[in-house]
Amino acid sequence: MREREWMDKSSYTYGLHGTPTTFTLEERLCEIEGGKHCVLVPSGLAAIAQVNFAFLKTDDEILLPDHVYGPSKVLAAGELKNFGITCQYYDALNPDDLSQRISSKTKLVWLEAPGSVTLEFPSLMELIKRCKQKNILTALDNTWGAGIAFNAFDLTPDAEKNWGVDITVHALTKYPSGGGDVLMGSVMTHRDDLAQTLKLSHMRMGQMVGANDAEMVLRSLSTMRMRYLAQDSSARAVSQWLSTRAEIAQVLHPALPQSPGHAHWKALTCHPSSSPTGWAAGLLSVMIDARFTSQQVDAFCDGLNIFKLGYSWGGPMSLVVPYRLQTIRSQEQTHLQKGHLVRFAMGLEDADDLINDLQQSIAKNLKL
Repeated sequence: MREREWMDKSSYTYGLHGTPTTFTLEERLCEIEGGKHCVLVPSGLAAIAQVNFAFLKTDDEILLPDHVYGPSKVLAAGELKNFGITCQYYDALNPDDLSQRISSKTKLVWLEAPGSVTLEFPSLMELIKRCKQKNILTALDNTWGAGIAFNAFDLTPDAEKNWGVDITVHALTKYPSGGGDVLMGSVMTHRDDLAQTLKLSHMRMGQMVGANDAEMVLRSLSTMRMRYLAQDSSARAVSQWLSTRAEIAQVLHPALPQSPGHAHWKALTCHPSSSPTGWAAGLLSVMIDARFTSQQVDAFCDGLNIFKLGYSWGGPMSLVVPYRLQTIRSQEQTHLQKGHLVRFAMGLEDADDLINDLQQSIAKNLKL
């Protein structure tokens, strides 16, 4: 027992330091994403919190993209503010806005690609470049990419300099789990110095997961790429169909040429040797024409049979959620059409069945 060192994870010491099963999952996740060190936590939000609490202290400041995952904003306005950590929001589609907000207090910049719910795709390489020029730590919520769409730690492998991120977090609840039946998150880095700080904070906060849950995620990893591709394919088919509907003012999906940030998505994910058509996951959102009422939009969502109401995604069941844009954004969204925001998450159902489901509910509920 005295000879064992818990931080190198070469041997089992205590459950909160990890188990052989969680060590295996951490190693597999690193292999998929290209990281070197990984810790597991109880959820995706716990992963975000773990990064903030490990690397921030009183009088520090973080910068969040305005399109960041909503609970991350709530965390910043709650616990981080209570601990004396300030926060600013920047426009992820405008790297100059990020540069102007970085100050001597800025210690961490969060990135999201694409944006939560509205799915606009920023220039990750340019945002990271601006941070590295000022020696600012970067962390990416890479749940959407899942380590499949692009290599977050090596975004420019053919360039002289690599503008990869320092840290990634995942909601393993989504694609790695794949069944909609496990809550889990991960924090990963390829830097030894950051890993030391991360592991110590992780141990002190007791943010470990159960071995049985880790086993369930391990079981699902071998099918993750196949499931990702299937849901990606369905999302593209549904997006194309929705683009033809007069009831829809705008379709938000990174693979659509008219979607905000499409060029950034294409540059990052489309490579002849790996994926000529890119990876775009199974999420899409729409702005339903402003002529309809919010009650009609709710009735449309309620009228769907295959799509179920639900916030999560990445599982076998297709889901739909209507959002009020003004409650999840603090800045003006000039790249979005006026209307009602609705997000869809593709499951593993047939794409034609999903389109038919949308068609019948539109016909019944979206009438002028």
